Amino acid sequence: MSPTEHASSSFAKPFGVTLLAGTPGIVALSGYIYLTTPTTAIPAGLSLPLFAVSAGVNSLLLLAVACLIGTYTAPRVELPSYLIDWARTGDDVWRRLRPEIRLAVGLGVIGGLLILLLDVALAPFIAQNLPQSAIEATDATVVNVLAYAPVRFLYGGITEELLLRYGLMSALTFIGWVLTGRRSDGPGSGVMWVAIVISAVLFGIGHLPALAQSVGLTPALVARTILLNAIAGVLFGWLYWQRSLEAAMVAHAAFHVPLVALSLVQVALP
Repeated sequence: MSPTEHASSSFAKPFGVTLLAGTPGIVALSGYIYLTTPTTAIPAGLSLPLFAVSAGVNSLLLLAVACLIGTYTAPRVELPSYLIDWARTGDDVWRRLRPEIRLAVGLGVIGGLLILLLDVALAPFIAQNLPQSAIEATDATVVNVLAYAPVRFLYGGITEELLLRYGLMSALTFIGWVLTGRRSDGPGSGVMWVAIVISAVLFGIGHLPALAQSVGLTPALVARTILLNAIAGVLFGWLYWQRSLEAAMVAHAAFHVPLVALSLVQVALP
């Protein structure tokens, strides 16, 4: 194999592995859209299946871009991913990830509980910005909560980490490393924290469109949404930096466990 062919192969396989890892989350999201979107919410000229597929295709294109960027930048700034190492060298992913599972799950669950507590603390300041119909809405069911769970765990836990950490945070770290002179020992902690915080804030901003579909956005709602999600994003970004991309994925999935549990309790109570 020529050097050019080897370089192409060493890039294509990690890219393909990460793209494949994020695809189940996109399938889960498209399936949820198909099952829960009312006909009145479908844009004119689209059927429900086509609407669900188009949402999946858009997400897949974003994921492909993120995986391309991450596959190029992450190894250059030494941000660890066991999936990438497996694709390139065959290293055992589970053997390397297993020591990080307890920490990742613990931080994820604690982070989820912290966000719930902060949400409760902020509720008095937010309720006045919500329409009464949104405050009193009780149309959620156990079936709806369980149907959305795969989106939380697969799209949130894996796909979003590939988009926000592997793609965006890796790119920001790479840019910061270049701007600070390509230090031989890699990006410094200052560069890393800037990349973590920026990607976390953008993670929070990325949740605003979904919120805007159900309620009118106000400054208080925008600040609350960005703050709560950014806190979680900083946690996942730190894990990516200090442990691995896969540890951030595990933490992000575990983060949703308290949220799903609370949703089930809320819909089960009379």
